[in-house]
Amino acid sequence: MSTRSAHAGNGSISDKLMVDMRAVVTDAEELLRATAGQAGEKISAARERIQSNLAVAKDRLVDAEHDIAERTKQAAKATDDFVHENPWRAVGIAAGVSLLVGMLISRGR
Repeated sequence: MSTRSAHAGNGSISDKLMVDMRAVVTDAEELLRATAGQAGEKISAARERIQSNLAVAKDRLVDAEHDIAERTKQAAKATDDFVHENPWRAVGIAAGVSLLVGMLISRGR
């Protein structure tokens, strides 16, 4: 069960990382467009390097998104299988979690 919760915790970190990576790629593309009119050998070489690195980053980002989607599907299937194999245990776990959440909420008031 600890493995499942560890993957669930990584989901939000992975989502934040994906959002941050998309922002970096978007900003880099915008920078490339803004410097398109600039001339010079160094600037042209830098632009080419950035464009090739951006292409690699985009490919890796797409691969990472597919990997996260696949892991999410596997976690959902494992949860579904567990609930179908152990319906009363699942009900008990849900009741226990609900009790704990209720206690925490009532303590806050």
